[in-house]
Amino acid sequence: MFSRISKQTGSLNRQHLAAYWANRLAMLRSTFSMQMGCVSAVMIMVSISVGSLAQAQTTAEHAAQRRIMVERFVKAAGVTNERVLQAMLDVPRHEFMPKEVQQYAYLDAGIPIGEKQTISSPFIVAYMTESLDPQPTDKVLEIGTGSGYQAAVLSGLVDKVYTIEIVEPLGRRAQRTLSRLKYNNVEVKVGDGFLGWPEKAPFDKIIVTCSPEDIPIPLVDQLKEGGLIVVPLGERHQQTLYLMRKKDGEMVREALHPTLFVPMTGKAEDQRQILPDGSNPRLLNPSFEEEPDQSGTMPGWYYQRQLTREQEVLAPHGEYFVTFSNEVPGHAAHLMQGLAIDGRTVSNIVMSASFKCDNVRAGLNPSDLPAISIMFFDENRENLGTAFIGPFQGTRAWQNYDREIRVPEGAREAIVRIGLFGALGSASFDNVSVRKKN
Repeated sequence: MFSRISKQTGSLNRQHLAAYWANRLAMLRSTFSMQMGCVSAVMIMVSISVGSLAQAQTTAEHAAQRRIMVERFVKAAGVTNERVLQAMLDVPRHEFMPKEVQQYAYLDAGIPIGEKQTISSPFIVAYMTESLDPQPTDKVLEIGTGSGYQAAVLSGLVDKVYTIEIVEPLGRRAQRTLSRLKYNNVEVKVGDGFLGWPEKAPFDKIIVTCSPEDIPIPLVDQLKEGGLIVVPLGERHQQTLYLMRKKDGEMVREALHPTLFVPMTGKAEDQRQILPDGSNPRLLNPSFEEEPDQSGTMPGWYYQRQLTREQEVLAPHGEYFVTFSNEVPGHAAHLMQGLAIDGRTVSNIVMSASFKCDNVRAGLNPSDLPAISIMFFDENRENLGTAFIGPFQGTRAWQNYDREIRVPEGAREAIVRIGLFGALGSASFDNVSVRKKN
């Protein structure tokens, strides 16, 4: 998955991050070229340098990229509702992003859109939309407009969308984008989503695209009896996506998947009881000894793809470990976990893991290989660099790895990723841990 992965300890700079995204974009466009029957991928490739923008693309190219996005990242990951899949094909995701990141629009990733916010990955948008069971007669409230993309996806599936954004510049920008693209059944309000939109209540469905610690009572009050809410709840870096149904005035909860969203700000954040401790970074369930949840997902981790939990008497740590397997070049096979880390109090960490692999080969690109990575972010969720253990290929027996990594002083949180990242074969991980260096 990673471009030019270094075997040396330390963080990669923004050039390496840009190179990674450039490689993924090249993969997507070369796939588009093959699907369209072009003689050579060069016919539609663009040159991407650090800080530069991709050249203008045609409507047909964007549509083809959306088809690949839906097939590879949405449908293959389990979304089956045909109306939702069509909505994902119809909505031009690139139009909802700042121009400097539009070239990454059809990759399976959350992308920063400014003001400490992100546009959710295509799979998450589609999965939450499907979970909401949108009907043509529904009146839907969205909390956390962001770019306006989720509202646009809902627009063609329901009768009316009301969406609230607490960050005024984002809300105004989303309003202009939705108006320009003629999503006329979407109404945007700038305000605190914790309070809902009582003047427009009651709502058939509510979708929350930011994470409070618990469900805001005003949203429960504004939901119709029998209505649904999809919302990520929990601590700052440990959340669960819930589907809730209002029954006799109470919310009946169904846990869907572990996840990670930006926090709900405003009153919801003021009421948060459990705050992240960036002075003591650590990963939960590092050795995968905890039983998977009902969906088969590893506790503490999220965005799981093509993973099995295995038991072995001679496992490096405890009895269990996880194995990723993939035989389709470029397909996702990974696991992620977020954590708090404060570069003002933690100057160095040690990242450790046990790893083995069987017949691992590069995927669509030479850099599509398994690794363990940690990506650092500042208080505005801007990327500060990435450090790696790996990459790996071929066949290897269990071996322990650890690296000392310098933490950028501006770091406030991080995401650890493990997996094949588009490579072929199988790779196993155990005892993936992060600890402060004394």
